[in-house]
Amino acid sequence: LRLASDNERGLRELADEAESFKETQIVEFVFLLAEKWHLDHSARYQAVELLDRFMIKRVEQICQSSHQSDRSQAQGSSTSSQKDQLCDTLVLRLVSCIQLASKLSLHYNIVNNDTALKFLQSLKYSYTKQELLESELAVLETLRFQINVSTPLAYVELLLEVLGHNGCLLPAKPLHQMCVKLLDFSYLMRDAIYDTLLKVAIENSTPSKLQVAKFLTVKEDLMLLAVGIISTSVFILNPGLWKQVVEHLNCVTGITSQSILEFSYAVLKHIVGSTTP
Repeated sequence: LRLASDNERGLRELADEAESFKETQIVEFVFLLAEKWHLDHSARYQAVELLDRFMIKRVEQICQSSHQSDRSQAQGSSTSSQKDQLCDTLVLRLVSCIQLASKLSLHYNIVNNDTALKFLQSLKYSYTKQELLESELAVLETLRFQINVSTPLAYVELLLEVLGHNGCLLPAKPLHQMCVKLLDFSYLMRDAIYDTLLKVAIENSTPSKLQVAKFLTVKEDLMLLAVGIISTSVFILNPGLWKQVVEHLNCVTGITSQSILEFSYAVLKHIVGSTTP
């Protein structure tokens, strides 16, 4: 109930620019770096979410600063300078978000400043330890220290627990492993999967700009993502249980069986690489 409430609140407060910094290259960068530093999957998802939220907040702050100022040449130059700085420090902010995520999920295996600096120096950046600390603090202050956000994995794992408690006979370990693999896949193929889902939902191959804009809440619905990932995993591992699991997920979350089916289709379509229904 708490996760469902958090999800609904997040969708109500969704920024218009949400998803702007979840491009495949950025997500892949975070995933590879998290793997290099031996972080668990929860940390990598949290880092992606933190970076997206931080960058959106910074863009909003720059826009507000621009609107509030008189349009003098000097102030225009200042705004341009802020935008350049935002782009130039993207990798630094990305590393800071991974550091914060590691502290939230793995207190015994955090990414310390020496490790982070060594990596940045390998990319020919000349940041100091002080600048690294200031970057971490900038992320915290911009997000008002609200960084312990729920990840899609938390929704998946809790729903798997509920299904098991309700007597849904599922192979726990292989199912969890499959869910994690598909969650990684859904992050890396996010745009393609949701583009397919939108076209299936509206039964039109050319959605309008308004339809795309309204679909943003669907893309950020963590509960829908979780049930879709579980449904697809069960279909791959044990198709005979799939219908029963979908019915259970519908009862637990209130998400319609049709919506779950459509999400699974969108994911499977890109796994298989086929247009066959």
